[in-house]
Amino acid sequence: MFATHPLQPPVDAMALRSTLLRIVFNGQQTRQIHELKKKEHAGVTKLREVVEDRLQEIKRSKTWKHERILTSPQDTKVKVKGSEGEFLNFCANNYLGLANHPEVVEAAREGLSKYGAGLSSVRFICGTQTMHKELEDRLTQFHGREDTILYDSCFSANTGLFEALLTSEDAVFSDTLNHASIIDGIRLCKAQKLRYPHKDLNELEHLLAHSQARLKLIVTDGVFSMDGNVAPIKGLRDLADKYRALLAVDDSHATGFFGETGRGTEEYCGVKGAADIICSTLGKAVSGAAGGYTTGPKELVSLLRNVSRPYLFSNAPPPPVVAACLKSLDLVENSSELRQRLRENTRLFREGMTAVGLTVAGDDHPICPVMVGEAALASDLAAGMLERGVYVVAFSYPVVPKGSARVRVQLSAAHAPDDVRRAVQAFADVARNIGFIQK
Repeated sequence: MFATHPLQPPVDAMALRSTLLRIVFNGQQTRQIHELKKKEHAGVTKLREVVEDRLQEIKRSKTWKHERILTSPQDTKVKVKGSEGEFLNFCANNYLGLANHPEVVEAAREGLSKYGAGLSSVRFICGTQTMHKELEDRLTQFHGREDTILYDSCFSANTGLFEALLTSEDAVFSDTLNHASIIDGIRLCKAQKLRYPHKDLNELEHLLAHSQARLKLIVTDGVFSMDGNVAPIKGLRDLADKYRALLAVDDSHATGFFGETGRGTEEYCGVKGAADIICSTLGKAVSGAAGGYTTGPKELVSLLRNVSRPYLFSNAPPPPVVAACLKSLDLVENSSELRQRLRENTRLFREGMTAVGLTVAGDDHPICPVMVGEAALASDLAAGMLERGVYVVAFSYPVVPKGSARVRVQLSAAHAPDDVRRAVQAFADVARNIGFIQK
């Protein structure tokens, strides 16, 4: 018998075990188990009240995130739990189609077999294998920089940069549409924080000219993920030189596929070497798995290895992921076929959409935002596309400015031309049916 409170009757152990098992296997909420023992903690009750208010606010603002569950590998055609058949996938960051590429999958399998599932350690203790150093060296050579530090994601690379580098004597100048990871990283540092209007070089120069900071760091996305437009890299480099500032670029939506050889935004803009610091991802075009990095001056990388908190306090990237990234770099560097196919698909989609009377924003990039304006219309357009077997997602305020709701489309080298044509036709049909364009 279990001991109980003096005022409560004794509880038979076998009876309690039987009751608990019945509750679990009946699929009821585990909270019922607690009811057999004691009342819910007051703090948890309060948490439920507070969080429920916030959840209802999210729902009222129509920004609730619905996660569709894939039952297949990431690819141009995917299966979704609860739905029949396959969907054409036009909303992944799988720009080169490497996420499920057979050579990349086999490399990951070999990495798993040779090096294990993970390191169970941060890098500086016992979490660095030869393959981690090999990947860092390969990325250094790929970008033509001095050194590279590997992170578990580009989000970690960005949040680990600013606090490590900048002090209260310094200043950081950030584009207003920069990625959330840059915004969060800047919040962590003690530097003076200055934002300039999106791609506005005149306002940026005004801010730089009036700054007396020791280090001045300009930071921008290379390609802005909601708009598909490209940062004015040459103008930013000119201002950095004029005011003795550093230029940092997050090239997550460019590395591996943008520019003639896939070297990213600075290559696309014709100013290779313009960025002093590049942060980027290994979870989009390059393998589609995970990982991020910062590449630049060797002194900066040495500093990050010693004081960058996401690096110091996160496990090393798992061997299968590193192996997949190394193989993906081989494919990126040894052939231009995938990049050429992606450019052709991008051109085919953009020209097709224009021909049917729809507006696609962006700068010749495979991020193709189909501009709608009204949030409700954007939602209807995306829903109609899904009904026709094309998987795309609508974005509205506060993710994008009010009045600029859009359905974002992302092309892949793995899409066949007929896939692209089918998507264009589906957009045209749905847009007419909802009254967005004339029949």
